[in-house]
Amino acid sequence: MSSTDKEGWEHEATEIKRRHQFAEAMGGAEAVSLRHAKGFLTVRERIAGIVDRSSFQEVGKLSGKGHYDSDGKLVGVTPAPYVMGLAEIDGRPVAIGGEDTTVRGGTSWGHGRRKGGQGGFIDDLAFYYRIPLVRLIDGYGGGVASAKRGFTVFPGHTNDPGVNVAELLGVVPVVSAVLGIAAGGPALRAVMSHWSIMVRNSTIFASGPTIVERGLGQKVTKEELGGHRVAVDKAGTIDNVAASEEECFKAIRHFLSYMPTNVWQLPPHVPTDDPVDRCEDELIRIVPRDPRKPYSMKKAVELIVDRDSLFEIQATYGRSVITGLARMNGYVVGVIANNPMVGGRIDVKSARKQTHFIELCDTFHIPIIFFMDVPGFMIGRESEEAAILREGARAVHAKCQATVPIISVVTRKCYGMGGGVGIDKYGLDFKVAWPSGEWGSLAVEGGVGAVFRREIANAPDPQKREKEIEAELKKITSPFLTAEAFAVEDLIDPRETRPYLCRFVKAMQPRLATELGQKARYGVRP
Repeated sequence: MSSTDKEGWEHEATEIKRRHQFAEAMGGAEAVSLRHAKGFLTVRERIAGIVDRSSFQEVGKLSGKGHYDSDGKLVGVTPAPYVMGLAEIDGRPVAIGGEDTTVRGGTSWGHGRRKGGQGGFIDDLAFYYRIPLVRLIDGYGGGVASAKRGFTVFPGHTNDPGVNVAELLGVVPVVSAVLGIAAGGPALRAVMSHWSIMVRNSTIFASGPTIVERGLGQKVTKEELGGHRVAVDKAGTIDNVAASEEECFKAIRHFLSYMPTNVWQLPPHVPTDDPVDRCEDELIRIVPRDPRKPYSMKKAVELIVDRDSLFEIQATYGRSVITGLARMNGYVVGVIANNPMVGGRIDVKSARKQTHFIELCDTFHIPIIFFMDVPGFMIGRESEEAAILREGARAVHAKCQATVPIISVVTRKCYGMGGGVGIDKYGLDFKVAWPSGEWGSLAVEGGVGAVFRREIANAPDPQKREKEIEAELKKITSPFLTAEAFAVEDLIDPRETRPYLCRFVKAMQPRLATELGQKARYGVRP
């Protein structure tokens, strides 16, 4: 055996460690300091802040552009502007990655196979391993500089396209966090997720202020174009907002705690010390006897679900409907509740919000509980011009395609097409009502004037006759008469709502276990 055969590979192993050090330095101390001065963390700090301690196994750490002296010796490396790999959150594996804005501002790295982004390894890893994907978005995407390669490429194109993002969204939870600027491709990826969040000092838009001014002559700031007040509150482009990156990291972990690892598993059951038979006296008084007075539906829901388990999604968008994940006796449920504090009518935004949430729950085998106090769809010229009927129909369509168990709890009003959104006519059609409940095609108040218009007009005292007809009809709208006919499955004491629902949520678990896997959704959404 020659002397060279006895030698190991220590030199090359040392070279790997040296190159790792270049990668860990990212864009250099000055670039890192600049990020911190602007109030942002680096991508490596972000990953460390989200995943379990020491669980991150980076992939592709050596990728980048090496710099060599005249003798061919490595003197430095400009890392690829993306950091990604395998990690764990609460002991469960996840794929995680994000742009490194200390290197070229996090713009796309134009090699054949990318670490992240369109055609990226990290998306493929999540898909083929069937594990959740966490995207940390902070970059501008591509730019005109890509033409320097000697030719231009079509948008959406890479040499190695990788996994179809639509397929990815059908098999594993995908979370996106906007943690700086998201423009172009990164902005689209932020939206192509099951749940998204942004930090308040972040922005997201299709194109930035410079391009907007050049193309449209509109002079706007980044915040006016895509700050959280626009993206979260007005447009609903992003679901939630966090005050800080640390709060954002906590929210990501919280959201994933409700999700299964993939669609072939049920959401995790978490043992709770909150008694199943807990009855809250406050619920017997929470709905006012005056049907025009509002009350806090969110508080009612919080009194029913496991304590501190409600995780609200899109809290500031489409506020006439509350959507959120929660637990009942440790089992994950989806909550859709009309919000009488803002009228409770389903408008365009709340219908859109409800549609997405129904599909989220159905995809990941999460049963849905509707808490209903809905006078109907929003009416009026503005609502019609905004296409309330189409958006409302889409919410109905999503409900009709959902195969997870649904329970409808009518706390007060359930009228018209809006009421139909929360009734499971193509499933068990399981409806529970409080004694304050009332329902029908149209509320008696207001509806009488339309249906009995001629009779009222011809009466000696039209106003008196209208009141008389209302009183006559009110007698037959008693929820007890509906319960006698078994047209509502149960009328319950509001205080007993938690124990009642907990029993059925537990009982539906065998059904959920028989429908694991991907959900087929046929046809065309209205």
